[in-house]
Amino acid sequence: MRKTSRHLKAAGAAAASVLALVPGAAVAGTDGAGHRAIDWRPCAEAPEFDCATVEVPLDYANPRGERIEIALARRPASNPDERIGSILMDPGGPGGSGVQDVINGEYALAEDAAERFDLIGFDPRGVGGSTPINCDAGLANALQSNPIPTTEAAFAAQLELSGATADSCRDLTGPLFDHADNLHVVEDIERIRRAIGEGDLNYLGFSYGTLMGQQYAERYPERIRTMVLDGNQDHSQRSMWEFISAGTAAFEQNFGEFAQWCDTTVDCALHGAGTVAVYEELQDRARAGELTDPGSGAPLDFFRLTRFAFGANQPAAWPSLAEGLRAMRDGTAAPAALVAPAEEAGAALRQFPEMPMFCQDWDFRIDEFAEWDAMMDRLAEEYPVTEWSPYAGLPLFCSGSGIEPTNPQGPLDIEGAPPIVLVGTVHDYATVYPWSESVAEQTGSALVTYEGFGHTAYGLKTPCLDEAIDAYFIDLTVPEDGLRCPGVE
Repeated sequence: MRKTSRHLKAAGAAAASVLALVPGAAVAGTDGAGHRAIDWRPCAEAPEFDCATVEVPLDYANPRGERIEIALARRPASNPDERIGSILMDPGGPGGSGVQDVINGEYALAEDAAERFDLIGFDPRGVGGSTPINCDAGLANALQSNPIPTTEAAFAAQLELSGATADSCRDLTGPLFDHADNLHVVEDIERIRRAIGEGDLNYLGFSYGTLMGQQYAERYPERIRTMVLDGNQDHSQRSMWEFISAGTAAFEQNFGEFAQWCDTTVDCALHGAGTVAVYEELQDRARAGELTDPGSGAPLDFFRLTRFAFGANQPAAWPSLAEGLRAMRDGTAAPAALVAPAEEAGAALRQFPEMPMFCQDWDFRIDEFAEWDAMMDRLAEEYPVTEWSPYAGLPLFCSGSGIEPTNPQGPLDIEGAPPIVLVGTVHDYATVYPWSESVAEQTGSALVTYEGFGHTAYGLKTPCLDEAIDAYFIDLTVPEDGLRCPGVE
């Protein structure tokens, strides 16, 4: 595990700013092919790592026009005498900071690969230390915390808020806001590859970073040495229903595992009470406006209750989740870990790149409340215990935003690439396992399955999986397709 478990991190959360970590003058000189080379320097606040920026076109349709910066951080190979090269990594999000995660060690190479490769993380355009996508903080915070609409009036207000937020971002950011899709990120990756100056690309993508890798392989298949994609996005999903139902199905399955554990484990706080029955009672009270947060005393609606229950996706959280649900039932004090932190007043600006990234990459729009309401009813019918996943609200950012989907969904078409290796986690709640299966079918790639819980698996000291992936990075040994590695909780 890392300093902060990546399994419990909310997908799509805005990356913390790391501007102080990236020195100003960071690009200088050219490599032997005439490409601008990277001028690595010690990171200002973490001098044991190297930081830099590379300049890229803001709009690849106008490559000689305005330019922006992409921030990089490098963790050197631990055995430089045996060094093979560099692996470029992105942790996903959208909106995740590769710079921050390399420095924090949250996403790292397993031991053997870490000896032989530098790990380079990058902040995608708009994120962290790269040229930022800034928005009005009040609007962005309101959009992210806005209750899920359950009435026609609330739905109309949601669309209006999405539009106002997008307008503020465009005004405060400029043209970069409309050039944040993954096709632009693919071109940025290619410019980073050239600047690294080592030849073919070694790439490690987690979560949303897998979409970056998939589409890079479509565009530049001949420029890849190795590519590992862990926790795959499936960009072939055509409908909003496919997207939100897949995540809810995973949550339903994982909550069932939690309930079974609790009902058969004497130490569980809800043992003997019937875990599903307790949760259904809490749902009814939340819908009736009769449930309160045991920490703050504030009203707790159905959707906020669901966010508490999302701990069911990770066995490490099961004991405290059961304690929290019991506290809600009984009106007693809750464990501190389950009490939602109070919102803090902050700066007038906020980085909010996940909105344009997601809305440009996915053509998920819904304009009528009746259609939205019917979709919610269908979720409740097909997944009767959980009824909902917090990720199901993500497409609401796009409805009413006016953001054009410039990289809409479609099946992958990769020809001429070397073998690509996929990793899928059976109980992944964010990039669900069937998505990795679908990408494997579309690409013919080898799929390594981790039979455990959590969101992504490589680098978490699971020997079966880590050794197979490291052998691929180091020796180009492709894991046996269908390899399954036992969960280690």
